[in-house]
Amino acid sequence: MMARGDDWDRLLAGRLATHRLLEAAPTGADPSTAITAVVDAIVGAHAQVMVAGETSIGLRVDGATRSDVRRAVEMDRTLVKAHGPRGTVHLLSADGLSRWVGAMGWIGTAGPTPPPAMRLTAEQADGVLAALDSVLAGVELTVDELDEAVIGATGPWAGDLVMPAFGGYWPRWRQLIGTAGHRGALCFGPQRGRKVTYTSPRTWLPGFDPQPGVRAAVDLVHAYLTGYGPATAGEFAKWLAIRPGRATELFAQAEVDPRLERVDRAGVGCLRVAGTPDIEPWRDQVRLLPLFDAYGVGSQPRERIFPGRAAERALAGGQAGNFPVVLLDGVVAGVWHQRLAGPRVKITVEMFEGPTARRRRAIEEQVDRVAAVLEARPEVTFGDITVGAHA
Repeated sequence: MMARGDDWDRLLAGRLATHRLLEAAPTGADPSTAITAVVDAIVGAHAQVMVAGETSIGLRVDGATRSDVRRAVEMDRTLVKAHGPRGTVHLLSADGLSRWVGAMGWIGTAGPTPPPAMRLTAEQADGVLAALDSVLAGVELTVDELDEAVIGATGPWAGDLVMPAFGGYWPRWRQLIGTAGHRGALCFGPQRGRKVTYTSPRTWLPGFDPQPGVRAAVDLVHAYLTGYGPATAGEFAKWLAIRPGRATELFAQAEVDPRLERVDRAGVGCLRVAGTPDIEPWRDQVRLLPLFDAYGVGSQPRERIFPGRAAERALAGGQAGNFPVVLLDGVVAGVWHQRLAGPRVKITVEMFEGPTARRRRAIEEQVDRVAAVLEARPEVTFGDITVGAHA
């Protein structure tokens, strides 16, 4: 049973430990190895805003900086930038991408149905995906170059400007970029100046081979439950942005796996990893998490992670991740904002309750750590934050 407050505190302590938010992972002789292990533990770091992804990872690895994360992506290629949970851009490990593509090929996706003017026939969609798989083999293309290649390989219809985006319209085929990522046909390549490039995972990661579907899907459930369990099928569906019924089917498949077990969480039936260690809660543990950090986005039930005022200040339409948050013992207790200005980072922290002297010192230590990850000198101010989401 997990209904009592002390059990909830232990549950949070276990998640924090897995996320390396109690103790950072030691780097040893090779920061890239520790960085990859952390990315696997949180099942990918959200990287739509790259500096936020770099910060998420850096805070979890002792002494790591954003340069170390970039090196793991650009030089070591132990990480790959790809479309992960909910079709959003994530940093995944090479093994994580293999599991991810195998799992999503079996699970499938269920995004909103586009308006009629945007839609692709099944034949057209198959043609675009086949074209992407072909034209990206061994090369890195900007999105404009990819437009030309895909339209040339499929037909003028693929270039119809029907997809609303950033005050204009994108070609019809681009609505399949996320799907192509989930199918293993596309990932991000190296930056070309300020321009993003795309390539094939087989180009970025020689020897890339997706895991078999159903096995990969069950392994994905196991990885999710390791970082965010115990959890329900509905919570998994929300994290992955798939139909709840499909998640229920998958949990039924996964439940027979001896690595998992069914438990009760405050009267709600859940799955968790069998033999999950019992972690003693650490009191007055303060952590600063950047935009879209995996802990806040993936942890459920939402009302326990974002209680009371936290729901008003740190969620946007019920969605987590839109504001950097201050965690106190695993629960959102404030928000913060950063502004990089040359060699300095100016950080403002708003706590929902006035911090004690001890917690204030802990926040200042966390500000120093954020600044170290960003390779900047810190300035910290306590006060109200008036900027909106994503600022």
